[in-house]
Amino acid sequence: MKKFPNISSINPDSLDGLNHLGKFLDNTQFLSGAIPSNKDGSHDPWDHLESVMGLTTLGYNIQALKGLHWMSANQNEDGSWYNLYQDEEPLELNKQTNHASYIAVAVWHFYLINNDVNFLQEFWEPVKKGILFSLSLQHSNGAIAWNIDEFEAIDEDYLLTGCSSTAKSLECAIAICQALGNKNYESEWRIAHSKLITALENPAKIFDLKKDRSRFSMDSYYPILGGINSKKRINSLTTKIKDSFWIHGLGIKCVSDEPWVTVAETSECSIAYKKIGEDKIALELLHNALAIVDGNGIPYMGWQFSENIYWPDETPAWTSAACILAADANNRLTSGADLFLKQQFKS
Repeated sequence: MKKFPNISSINPDSLDGLNHLGKFLDNTQFLSGAIPSNKDGSHDPWDHLESVMGLTTLGYNIQALKGLHWMSANQNEDGSWYNLYQDEEPLELNKQTNHASYIAVAVWHFYLINNDVNFLQEFWEPVKKGILFSLSLQHSNGAIAWNIDEFEAIDEDYLLTGCSSTAKSLECAIAICQALGNKNYESEWRIAHSKLITALENPAKIFDLKKDRSRFSMDSYYPILGGINSKKRINSLTTKIKDSFWIHGLGIKCVSDEPWVTVAETSECSIAYKKIGEDKIALELLHNALAIVDGNGIPYMGWQFSENIYWPDETPAWTSAACILAADANNRLTSGADLFLKQQFKS
């Protein structure tokens, strides 16, 4: 396997070493506050919020707040967001539950770094509405349907990765409740969160029944990021990662059957290994991710290692944000470093 043609200029040991990624996100952001993640200028709400958290980590608070205000301004009455936007124009009218709930993670992350209760109060309504939308689609088994289509029909498929992300969102929403003293919602959401975690720890015959998605590496590390506690389940997932997705010296494959390591998956998997105390592996993966960059030190989406090319020839904003969050988790650069490493609400 050929070495990457560019030498990474990223120093993940300090915020200064990552600041060029903050400038990149800042320059990418539209005047409206939207942060496009695709080459055509489109973005989905989840990727947008990941970019917001990258900005927050590096102290670009004005830009991060613009991104959060974009979310408030474009939230639907039912608490959802559309699946894809071009600036403020919806392109795809289906609505995903993991998109709707993820605002809780970005809002809590901003609070962890800036410690402003007034900020939490300001964004309580969009967080509450987003969580309630997601929970309106929770099954009695704890899992949450992933999507409502443009005709308002519920797609009763339950995605393991999507529900893992929603579990983290619920966790952060409960922490927001505690910070604001909203005991009624805290009590309700604790029950929903417990049911969802139980499902994630015992996933057989619950998730991805319409389509097998086990070829995607996200299914093997997102439950760890989402907050599962079962050591048996965690060990099973990390075994799958090592057997099917980890290419030593390069990073984590997006899918098991393609010769393609991706920066976002490698960064997120780094955080998962950090969470379970595998610090050496976590750092190795972080440095793998930070090596797949263009000549300006901006991460590409990935590296196709059979062709020895960066592929696709894109540098998505949320990919840079995933690197920033992984660097923070590994090196404790901010007070938000534990966002994905520890349970956020008090037991």
